[in-house]
Amino acid sequence: MSKDRLAAFMDAVLAIIMTILVLELPKPDPMTIEGVLALSDTYVCYALSFFWLGTMWVNLHNEWHQIEVINKRVVWLGVILLFVTSWIPYSMSVVTSNRSSKLAMVLYGMSVLLVTFANLLLSISLYRCHVDIDTCDSKKHAWMMRVKYIPDIAIKVIGIILSATIWQPAMIYAVLIAMVWMLIPIDGLYKDKSN
Repeated sequence: MSKDRLAAFMDAVLAIIMTILVLELPKPDPMTIEGVLALSDTYVCYALSFFWLGTMWVNLHNEWHQIEVINKRVVWLGVILLFVTSWIPYSMSVVTSNRSSKLAMVLYGMSVLLVTFANLLLSISLYRCHVDIDTCDSKKHAWMMRVKYIPDIAIKVIGIILSATIWQPAMIYAVLIAMVWMLIPIDGLYKDKSN
């Protein structure tokens, strides 16, 4: 099956999810400079969530660039990725409503981690759908996936643990660090079938 319908659907849903993020922001009360500044950590959480989702979209675009045909597994993993991603605005709103709650930050971290796992499964399925398994360099692909995802997952798990135990804002920094890590391009992740 063609990738175009799924890619367009995923783009649309991600755009809606990213738009909902801004709707979840609380309004300053009172509407003064001090009221706006009191919500500065909320605005940072919003910006971070928005750009983290944007980074995910860019990485999806890069992964899907050489893909021509997908299977049902890829379609369902794409739907699962969108499902867990749709929790990000909710978990962000819980954090912004309960800024001093460790549990709220852990909920946000778990939502981010679920998106990461869904994205990993989708990436693996895209690779398997795209390449001729008999002729591909599966060791190189496995190495590249480990280089890309293991540090990303480790950073987020450490952020969740630190947020739950000793430093509540650690998850925000973990998402920032993981986002920067995922911006580093890894060329050659997909080997064209025609080669």
